Amino acid sequence: MKLLRAQTAGFCMGVDLALKKLASLIDTPQEAGAKARDILTFGPIIHNPQVLEEYAAKGVRVVNDPADIAPGATVVIRAHGIPEPVRQAIKTRGATIVDATCPKVKKAQTLIASQARHGKVLLLFGEEDHPEVKGLLSYATAGAHVFGSMDELERLELPHGPSYFLAAQTTQDEQEFLRIRDHLRARPGAELTVLSTICNATMNRQQEAMDMAALVDFMVVVGGRESGNTRRLAQVARTAGTDCVHVETADELTSDMVAGKRTIGLTAGASTPKTIIDRVQKVLESF
Repeated sequence: MKLLRAQTAGFCMGVDLALKKLASLIDTPQEAGAKARDILTFGPIIHNPQVLEEYAAKGVRVVNDPADIAPGATVVIRAHGIPEPVRQAIKTRGATIVDATCPKVKKAQTLIASQARHGKVLLLFGEEDHPEVKGLLSYATAGAHVFGSMDELERLELPHGPSYFLAAQTTQDEQEFLRIRDHLRARPGAELTVLSTICNATMNRQQEAMDMAALVDFMVVVGGRESGNTRRLAQVARTAGTDCVHVETADELTSDMVAGKRTIGLTAGASTPKTIIDRVQKVLESF
């Protein structure tokens, strides 16, 4: 059996930066006699349960409501970002805010806010319940519609009066986004501004997964099940017609999964630690 490992598998720049900011807070020595630092993250800092367990063991707590933040706490904003009203609510609690929002997400927030100031209505391609999407919507002050697929878009009632602009969750499928763009531009009398908000790391991972799927007869995608970009890597492989399994850790692998397979592709989401990917590779090579 031959195994191919994607070069793009593992942490992206935004995840790496967020975790470095959190780690620096934990590792910074405190003055003698100082009260123990209360370090919180607002929401899970990234979508990987194993990483979250590691930080929980170091005393980092996750909060989801500003009311649960005590004065003087240090609050790290998750890599996915948060809604602007929530940020303001955290400030009123007297907390120190450390912003670990991914720069690509921050850029998307800024671009959306700029279009909204001109009275344009946002059409957002993304997962409605995803924390990044909730944050992006808070900047669409002139109104917004969210849809997760072409089918959902076609069911929306979009009056011809407002001016619209299109954006995407930063980890969405670029090919589907382009199809949606062309569909909207074909509407009679359509005036559409299109923002480029899908990050390069996402596009590169998806392209490599697509290319790899054409070379193998089975794909293994590693990462948290709450991770949207990881789920989409598995979707890309399956869309290419290749059998695929999405696992969080090597413990989920069985020899039956790869029985009779000659070539296996291995990739991972942007929030998957290298140690977990290495372990999956080692187990696959042992079968």
